[in-house]
Amino acid sequence: MNDTATLAGDLAQLAYALDTFYFLLSGAFVMWMAAGFAMLEAGLVRAKNTTEILTKNVLLYAIASVMYLLIGYNLMYMNDDWGGVLPNIGFLIGDEHTVDAVLAGGDDAPYYSARSDFFFQVVFVATGMSIISGAVAERMKLFAFLAFAVIFTGFIYPIQGSWSWGGGFLSEAGFSDFAGSGIVHMCGAAAALAGVLVLGARKGKYGPNGVINAIPGANMPLATLGTFILWLGWFGFNGGSELMVSNVDEANAVAQVFLNTNMAAAGGAIAAALVAKIRFGKADLSMALNGALAGLVSITADPLSSSALMATIIGAIGGVIVVFSILMLDRMKIDDPVGAISVHGVAGIWGLLAVLISNSDATLGGQLLGITAIFGFTFIASLIIWSILKVVMGIRVTEEEEYLGLDVVDCGVEAYPEFKRS
Repeated sequence: MNDTATLAGDLAQLAYALDTFYFLLSGAFVMWMAAGFAMLEAGLVRAKNTTEILTKNVLLYAIASVMYLLIGYNLMYMNDDWGGVLPNIGFLIGDEHTVDAVLAGGDDAPYYSARSDFFFQVVFVATGMSIISGAVAERMKLFAFLAFAVIFTGFIYPIQGSWSWGGGFLSEAGFSDFAGSGIVHMCGAAAALAGVLVLGARKGKYGPNGVINAIPGANMPLATLGTFILWLGWFGFNGGSELMVSNVDEANAVAQVFLNTNMAAAGGAIAAALVAKIRFGKADLSMALNGALAGLVSITADPLSSSALMATIIGAIGGVIVVFSILMLDRMKIDDPVGAISVHGVAGIWGLLAVLISNSDATLGGQLLGITAIFGFTFIASLIIWSILKVVMGIRVTEEEEYLGLDVVDCGVEAYPEFKRS
């Protein structure tokens, strides 16, 4: 009997160690997405703004880590199943699990480290903030952006996240978002849209009589590298959201999530490239890249329930949508240099609705409520914060500074000093 109990205890500890390691490894993959966003954005902005965009991406990740530790994680998670709208504030992460708790077994027994949970969640909030970085690029003051990052990562993102993943009213209403098409991606896009509206377009982007002037990025190889890094990181983003891998059913589920994630990205890239060829007569690399990312965002709300073929179709629809969304926003004079609002916002909405295709537990009412609540709250709260920052410290550089480039103005270091600025 003792040998049996000892074996059971050893197996429980092994499963705990395996699931914790899987969670941490998945979090590391998502953290690597910070590099993907940095490279993507650095490739799609002009050379004179490269150092500044890289600085933003490094510092926003650091700010997200600190703010989520001090405030955000507790706002979002420390009161599970409370079913409310305004969460309570706890203190830091809380106590780590003990061996006795693991060996106790049952539904209440922890199966991964509390610290691994925090690490996995903090890289998600940084992802949401990275979305905003690209949309407001090339004309926003660096420290105004970083001030917004403090509020977004410490308060705005965690509050709306608590409504679903933290056991709040969206969870009670049946809203379904497996890995964050809405909670992470649409949330970031809503904040980005508010910022772009307050900020205005880059000088020279829009001319009289509806003329739209293309402002090409400086380094398409970097943008492509960034997309592949994001594609790789997404396996941790979606796969890690399964939370465990230590039994046959969960291992099979993780494999399905990886498969569907990859196929959705492939479908999105192909569909966007085909639409661009039909629409523009040429293969458009930036549209293909955004199509892959839109496919990934589209499948993130439910990468488990659908078949691989259906995941490909869901991603392809996201790839089609993102091309037309980018064109529509340009016609509306909403200047988004990297297409972040379309990729993460419009495709995020599609992803939340696509849950209804393969998940019989989801309801149209629950999904629409989630879309409305998350987008509405994030947009309005962000609009207020951006407007306050505009009055208090200003958020836009001067026309002369914009012409010189933010590398010189904000950072004093050019990314490509041997080349003439353009």
